[in-house]
Amino acid sequence: MHAQAIEEFQHEHYYLGVRHAENERRTWLVVALTAAMMLVEIIGGHMFGSMALIADGWHMSTHVTALGIAALAYRFARRHAHDSRFSFGTGKLGDLAGFTSAILLAGVAVFIGVESLLRLFNPVAIHYTEAIPIAVLGLFVNLASAWLLGGHEHAHADEHGSGHAEPHAHDHHDDHPHDHARHDHAHHDHNFRAAYVHVLADALTSLLAIAGLLAGRYLGLGFLDPVMGLIGTVVIAAWAYTLIRGAGAVLLDVVPDPGLGEQIRARLERGGDRIADLHLWRVGPGHTAVILTVVSDTPCAPAEYKTRLAGIVGLSHVTVEVQPCPGAHGTGG
Repeated sequence: MHAQAIEEFQHEHYYLGVRHAENERRTWLVVALTAAMMLVEIIGGHMFGSMALIADGWHMSTHVTALGIAALAYRFARRHAHDSRFSFGTGKLGDLAGFTSAILLAGVAVFIGVESLLRLFNPVAIHYTEAIPIAVLGLFVNLASAWLLGGHEHAHADEHGSGHAEPHAHDHHDDHPHDHARHDHAHHDHNFRAAYVHVLADALTSLLAIAGLLAGRYLGLGFLDPVMGLIGTVVIAAWAYTLIRGAGAVLLDVVPDPGLGEQIRARLERGGDRIADLHLWRVGPGHTAVILTVVSDTPCAPAEYKTRLAGIVGLSHVTVEVQPCPGAHGTGG
């Protein structure tokens, strides 16, 4: 067999989102901005005795780490996207980074909760005049960071715009249907989402810090400063759980969309053809891989079954095995 014939059926496993490079650049900008504000809040909180301000500052410190992990994950995935050591590319690296960031976010929630409880039962004097402007500045920085990351509209566009298929020629085991549409399920860039949630958590703690400080200064309700920290703990912990659950599901190869399996069965199970084995898992934002076995009384060539799958959204790597029923005659592959 000629080398040219072999190359015709080979393809790369490039499963990164279409906004990968853009998300990387924006994330690095937010890292720098957040790190600067982190120092201001931690120093200001200690100088002026605000637990909410200190909590927000230390919260930002873990976000700097988490955002740094996100940025490095984007860079590593991009630089090693064509590395043959990764069987299905580096598309899932973002999910690993997102899972790690979610763990850090959960740790932040615990830290803020413990420190807030300590301050609630052991109040300290708060210099409201100095602390409030720093908290307000922190909120503006957080909002700027959210803007840099693009907010919900950018996140939505990333999740629904990265399922493009790159045309390749494949052998009878690997096919890449040339459909650029996609499902709305299980195509999230968890790395980007984790970075964005960290920014939202920062904005929340800043907002709560401002509310607590204002209540203490103008209403004499100083206890609300640590109470706001406790409220932030609950909300941030819930966000962390959601991130852990979403990214963890991808890392464990949970079926990304049950409806996709039903659609595949509807396309292939015709006449005497039946799917005996079906595996679906996500290999990157907008990219789903499938391995399946068709058993048939009158089996067709694998290419025929893959042709039936053409147009199904989100499929980026398809392997088809065909087995004839006992006593039947046909083609296997």
